[in-house]
Amino acid sequence: MENREVAIRVQGLQKRYKLYQHNRDRIFDALGLSRKPRYTEYMALNGVDLTIYRGETVGIIGTNGSGKSTILKIITGVLTPSAGEVEVNGRISALLELGAGFNLEYNGIENIYLNGTMNGFSQEEIDARLDGILEFADIGEYVYQPVRTYSSGMFMRLAFAVAINIDPEILIVDEALSVGDVFFQAKCYRKFEEFKKQGRTVLFVSHDLSSISKYCDRVVLLNQGEKLGEGDPKRMIDLYKQVLVGQSARQADPEHDVTEEGKNPETLEYGSGKAVITKFGIIDDKGLENPTILKGSECTVYMDVEFREDVEAPIFAMSVKNIYGVEITGTNTMAEKAWLEPAAKDTKLRIRFRQRISLQGGEYLISLGVTGFEKEDFTVYHRLYDVMNLTVVSDKNTVGYYDMDSDVTVEKA
Repeated sequence: MENREVAIRVQGLQKRYKLYQHNRDRIFDALGLSRKPRYTEYMALNGVDLTIYRGETVGIIGTNGSGKSTILKIITGVLTPSAGEVEVNGRISALLELGAGFNLEYNGIENIYLNGTMNGFSQEEIDARLDGILEFADIGEYVYQPVRTYSSGMFMRLAFAVAINIDPEILIVDEALSVGDVFFQAKCYRKFEEFKKQGRTVLFVSHDLSSISKYCDRVVLLNQGEKLGEGDPKRMIDLYKQVLVGQSARQADPEHDVTEEGKNPETLEYGSGKAVITKFGIIDDKGLENPTILKGSECTVYMDVEFREDVEAPIFAMSVKNIYGVEITGTNTMAEKAWLEPAAKDTKLRIRFRQRISLQGGEYLISLGVTGFEKEDFTVYHRLYDVMNLTVVSDKNTVGYYDMDSDVTVEKA
């Protein structure tokens, strides 16, 4: 990969903010009237290294406050780093905060020309792109109204239409798609696919993990201003889910570790250990342990759980991903109202999820978990990500993830 052309490179990136308790402290500091600091330092980014190659689609994920938006703003020149180096090779088009770069008093047409001019285009070049922008935005006569009158959805449509139609070599998007309607979001993601085929570079932040998994070649995980990981989308998403519950991978416990023959050796396993999944499997409609299921038939996913401490309100969960890491479906005993009781120490339970399989034929990964709430804090007792595979055999695959089992008739009108 090192021989590929670099689109973006940041090295040792830091962004430091001074936090003041009172405005007077800020004034004293600015005028140099204080002998000791009247502020505390907050590191929004701390020594982040990142290289993005031309033609890649890279996602950045992390909890709120992890530094995702900060790094995008530094790359685009909106913010100046406190330390480190930034290298950008190619024309950037950025869609950061909603309406950034728009004059609220101007109408849509005027803002298109304003943005185009800011990106270095002549009036003739903007003229040539205008029809494409208006067609993509599809906001009708509102384009002649001041943008302050726009809904967030219309604002988003126009901003994204401008961003992608100025021939960017690098497109940077920060969560902006979340305000558009589902049809416009689909339109934007089709544009991402088109950009990828054209060899352009896309860098985007999103909390939509399915989109991150589907569109990204690589994912960067930030946490509290530092790069926690970088690599395969599926692996980074699993690591991110660990971060969300504030836990790291659980060390294998010789006494209680799961040793199922069908266990995925790449399983991500962690938890507090108050409850432990000791056994799991898939039983087909003939009552046999079998991970290969015929589409349209029933099967049961089960897990055995042993409680090593009292747990007030355990929740048992099962979810299904495809091999690309996209979450397809899932449920738990709280949602199904199947178990709402405490579990005492040394209790052993078998949890069964009985399913009729309507998934399209293919390979899937099943995750299992025992979680709960302790004084309103979400707690993971034991979680096994991608612990076993499910193979669905089908002689009829339709569009998408699920078969709608449609009853189709054709007759003369």
